[in-house]
Amino acid sequence: MLNNKICREGQEQKMGIQIVRFEKESKEHWGVVSDDRIIVLKDSYSSLAQFLENGVEEARQVKEDKIAESISFKEITFLSPVTKPARIICQGANYSSHRAEAGLEAVRPPFNLIFSKADSSLCGAYSEIIRPSNIQLLDYEVELGLVIGTEITSSVEVTDNNLHKYVAGLVIFNDISARDIQLSEGQWMKGKSYRTFGPTGPFLYLLDQDEISTIHDLELKCWVNEELRQSTNTKQLLFKPTETLTELSAIMDLSKGDLLITGTTGGVALNLSPELIGQVSNPVLSHQKKLDLLLESQLQNGKYLVDGDVIKCQIRSTDGTIELGEQINKVVGSKVTVS
Repeated sequence: MLNNKICREGQEQKMGIQIVRFEKESKEHWGVVSDDRIIVLKDSYSSLAQFLENGVEEARQVKEDKIAESISFKEITFLSPVTKPARIICQGANYSSHRAEAGLEAVRPPFNLIFSKADSSLCGAYSEIIRPSNIQLLDYEVELGLVIGTEITSSVEVTDNNLHKYVAGLVIFNDISARDIQLSEGQWMKGKSYRTFGPTGPFLYLLDQDEISTIHDLELKCWVNEELRQSTNTKQLLFKPTETLTELSAIMDLSKGDLLITGTTGGVALNLSPELIGQVSNPVLSHQKKLDLLLESQLQNGKYLVDGDVIKCQIRSTDGTIELGEQINKVVGSKVTVS
């Protein structure tokens, strides 16, 4: 397991609060980050929803306590700040650069591509990513996650002026994807929902109301084995959080602690042509033929994750005021075949 290490170079004083959920001596706790230490909250919260309901005020108070006892990052194991049960709602192909490499038109499409991911995929920011033995096209996708902060049970109009009422905070999310399942079977949820396919955190950044606009100016980066693969700014999102939440509210309920992940940028391992998309979506072709076509076209690019690879993800604002921490996850193989 990788060391719990947070990159904090060049950080400036923050306005919001960095929250962590962690394990120490086989017990789960919540805490507030203060410099390179954690102030442990006295109350225990069984879920993110419960923390958002009852723990935010405690967190804000201890943040101001200059003599509060704290522990170091080295003493704890980081857990996902998003907890089960939770809806994980995903936006697909929401950056032009990713649309291009996926064989799609690199323009805003006529509809917002929405799918879901099982909450059992959630894992910590330093957890191992377990690759089932039959998965050969394992991919990475750094994404900004928006944590829902209020119950949504009817259609609402979300705007830049009221977005703070619906988004409590931000997290890093790595949407690990088994492309061989996702594309050959046409099953996005299945291909993205294996256990450990959702590293989240390390921090939940609780936004202050006057920080909400910074959602539109966050830098996302992803490295594989220290090679920078993905780099973008949320300015490039095709469907913005306000219109996405407005659309979703007309369709489904959302609860405190649910997660909306906003899509990934270019630079993933996936690289499709329109011709290949047509072939793998052809209902006449057998599943095995589709899989063979995918493997033949994709494995040669050498970018798909293999056992031993290390993925690092970061999200921070360009002005340095918002810092979501750093994920470091190692890929390990499993002898188990999961079909």
